[in-house]
Amino acid sequence: MITADCDEAIVDKVLAGERITADDARALYELPLPELGELANRRRDMIRAKAFGGRGNDIVTYIVDRNINYTNVCNVYCKFCAFYRTEKDHDHYVLTHEQLDEKLDELTAIGGVQILLQGGHHPKLGIDHYLEMLRHIRAKYPHINIHGFSPPEFQHFSGVFGMPLREVLSKFKEAGLGSIPGGGGEILVDRVRNRIAPLKCNSDQWLEVMRVAHELGLNSSCTMMFGHVETVDDRIEHLQRLRDTQDETGGFTAFICWTFQPENTKLRAEPVGSNEYLRMQALGRIFLDNIPNVQSSWVTQGPAIGQIALKYGANDFGSVMMEENVVSSAGTTFRLNKEMIERLITEAGYEPRRRDNWYNLLA
Repeated sequence: MITADCDEAIVDKVLAGERITADDARALYELPLPELGELANRRRDMIRAKAFGGRGNDIVTYIVDRNINYTNVCNVYCKFCAFYRTEKDHDHYVLTHEQLDEKLDELTAIGGVQILLQGGHHPKLGIDHYLEMLRHIRAKYPHINIHGFSPPEFQHFSGVFGMPLREVLSKFKEAGLGSIPGGGGEILVDRVRNRIAPLKCNSDQWLEVMRVAHELGLNSSCTMMFGHVETVDDRIEHLQRLRDTQDETGGFTAFICWTFQPENTKLRAEPVGSNEYLRMQALGRIFLDNIPNVQSSWVTQGPAIGQIALKYGANDFGSVMMEENVVSSAGTTFRLNKEMIERLITEAGYEPRRRDNWYNLLA
């Protein structure tokens, strides 16, 4: 099955469900893409069989949710971001409760179960603003999970509020926060982070938020945004840090990777194509043996590649995502509704099933 480009002993480890090393991952990266995809799918099937029994391999899940960016004001000025504004820009905003309600009513009308609530690093909003926002959503929309904020936001909050990180996370959870997205991960190598987002939290600080959140019972996803100034070895180091953290906490529910989207950004880098996306998703599925789910990133890659990604280790098609502002600001504007997602999953040979944030199947 596998060519001589990779040591057969490494391939045997993958097929046996054994853990691979960073050196193994570097060797696997050089495989022809279809062969790497086949190995990733074998690893996917092993993990899914444990989670759902014999039928697990036939199911691809998705969630009905909505991205809500509560503010676009941010003072870290990431070079890869086309979304942020300063308070001097005419189009800066902070959503009111009434504006949130309008969005949540629309989500409820289509059977949505979750919001992805994120914003910029607003330098002036105090803790009461966030707690009141969370309490309002929790009280009025108890059926909606608040999958909110990100590690860089929480490190920012800790500084602005003058409050220990654990206390901030505890207060947010008490007010209604249900889980945390893996935003702001980019590449967990500080040499890279210092080039693309020097004012954002460093790698250790990102991981610290996840460890504390997991200790408090808040699950999270984890991510990787690649294809800019990093090397392949940097990507593998990123995966290693995620796997090591998951060994400690067990709190990551899913891994999502995507490629840098360059339009309207200040970061000058040659974007990589869909083949590289599929290669890294497949490698991530093999390497991250302790993270149960991998999401296909159709939002950045498009529906066709998102569908193909289901044959490269992904077991989840992500979100209906009835609103998305950050990636679209960088020129990528793919949209899918429930029916289109289910059709794409079915055409790929799987049974589409809706889920919640914790990958429980819904009726």
